[in-house]
Amino acid sequence: MVAPHESGYFTEENSADVVAARNANAENERLRDCVNILVKHIHAAVKEMEPSQEEWFKTIMFLTETGHMCNDWRQEFILLSDVMGVSMLVDAINNRKPSGASESTVLGPFHVEDAPELPMGTNICLDGKGEPMLVRGRILDVDGNPISGTKIDVWQANDEGFYDVQQKGIQPDFNLRGVFRTGADGSYHFKAVKPKFYPIPDDGPVGKLLRSLGRHPYRPAHFHYILEADGFESLTTHIFDPADPYIHSDAVFGVKESLMAKFELIDDQAAIAEAGFGGPFYLVEHDFVLAKEG
Repeated sequence: MVAPHESGYFTEENSADVVAARNANAENERLRDCVNILVKHIHAAVKEMEPSQEEWFKTIMFLTETGHMCNDWRQEFILLSDVMGVSMLVDAINNRKPSGASESTVLGPFHVEDAPELPMGTNICLDGKGEPMLVRGRILDVDGNPISGTKIDVWQANDEGFYDVQQKGIQPDFNLRGVFRTGADGSYHFKAVKPKFYPIPDDGPVGKLLRSLGRHPYRPAHFHYILEADGFESLTTHIFDPADPYIHSDAVFGVKESLMAKFELIDDQAAIAEAGFGGPFYLVEHDFVLAKEG
């Protein structure tokens, strides 16, 4: 007698096995295996939820609307991946680091490839708006040795929570962006402004889903970094303000405890003069540790 799943007839009990059997002749084994894993878990979820036909149609329409929202400037499916924690999970799997190395986090949608390379210590705030800030630290290997020649690509939102590319004609081009390179001591420093929390785009189906789930769309204040040095793995990461109101509920799950750096208000006159500011400023100090390639 032929077992139900071997006959090819689809039943509620053997559904995932029957679909997997139909995929047996796939030319790409990796594709076949990944699709079969997805089928296995999707079918298990459907059996557990037991959605009505109306509920399943609403799911299909949600995915349809998500696709319609995508264009050259907006990727709603990435946003969906972000708010479900999948983007951060994929990032974690692909960026496992040795003990002591700095952790990665998501790139985000507002990186610009051709930001200008600047002398160390330059103020990347071009419009003079916002509360002044000094950011400094060192780039080290896992043994604590400085890494010279590290390329540091940094960018941030302004004091209203917007990146320059979101406010063309309002912010100057390349506002709050810069590329720096470390010297022999591995240290870095630049001037900026205190960033503010901001919402991810929430005017589409993903934003509607968040509201339905009782969730907010906000990301806590942060700086973005991409660090690259010869002989070391590149690192895409952030540093976060631990006092931010959304530090424990980042909409895209990007916060890691090791990436928090105190945003300290400095009002000592001698320190203000030494830093070259005209009044009180915020100080952030954070070191990054890079893992060697391989």
